[in-house]
Order: sequence, then structure tokens, then C-alpha cells
Amino acid sequence: MNESLLNREPVRRVQAALDAAGAGAGIIALEGTARTAQDAADALGCKLGAIVKSLVFRSGDEAVMALVAGDRQCDLKVLRDELGLPDKPKRADADFVREKTGFSIGGVPPLGHPARISILIDQSISRFDPVFAAAGHPHCVYSTSFKELVRATSGKISEKVGC
Repeated sequence: MNESLLNREPVRRVQAALDAAGAGAGIIALEGTARTAQDAADALGCKLGAIVKSLVFRSGDEAVMALVAGDRQCDLKVLRDELGLPDKPKRADADFVREKTGFSIGGVPPLGHPARISILIDQSISRFDPVFAAAGHPHCVYSTSFKELVRATSGKISEKVGC
């Protein structure tokens, strides 16, 4: 395990956000990449659905996030309807993701963003305990429970967003 990854500034920001939320989770530095849900599941030896994908979308000039189980896709119509967006959100490009979340694609965590982002959480994530989410770097994740993920992010639970 590469402990020096834990000292990188984006990873330290995620740990600080976890601590501030009272989450008690520690960040895990992986030998393999966690850039994709499949990569993370392989590196952790867990089921694909136990990986929380932090998907960032653009709605006008606002960022919105869907936290979706690794074995599911995000239904953009449901995301729009449940967050009350004016039109269908579009996948955000790398520059927009970095600007709005403070993190690069492949390591975007569900918390620790510079400003509040509306978050919709896929209920199907609750099938697994623990679950693993990105932690600021493509080789870093943290372990949490579904209940703690919802609490720490203040996200809205959806039974339909993950399809």
C-alpha cells in the first residue's frame, strides 16, 4: 500500500471532510487504481455494486451529483425530476468537475466539495455493507455504510435513479 498517497492535498481534504462530518472513516490507499468502479472492486476484492460511483452532471451552470452503485447506471430523467432541475442534466467535462468539486475525475468523493452540491443517492447501494467511495485520488477510497453515506452527504435517497 502506498501510504504517501494519503498525504496528498486532495486526499487530506477528503479525510478532513470525513472527520468534520463525524464519519470516523479512514482512507485506504490501494496498490491498484480505483479510477473506475470495476477497477476499485477488483483492487478491493468486493462486489461491483459495493462501489459508490460519484457521477457529476451539469445543469446549466450548476453541478449535481448522483451516487450510484457500481453495477448500476444513472437514469438522467429521474435525476432531473427528483432534484427538480429545469432540464435534463448532461455529463460534466473534466474542467467543470474540477471547478465545482475541487477534485479530478477518477477520484471525486461524495463530500468535501468547496460549495454545496445537490446529491441524489441510489437506494440500491444499501444492498452492501460496507460500501466504498472515492477519496480524492484514483488510488484512494474510504469504507462506509449506506446510512453513514446518506448522513455525511445530506443526499436525497432515490429508489429509481440507479437502473
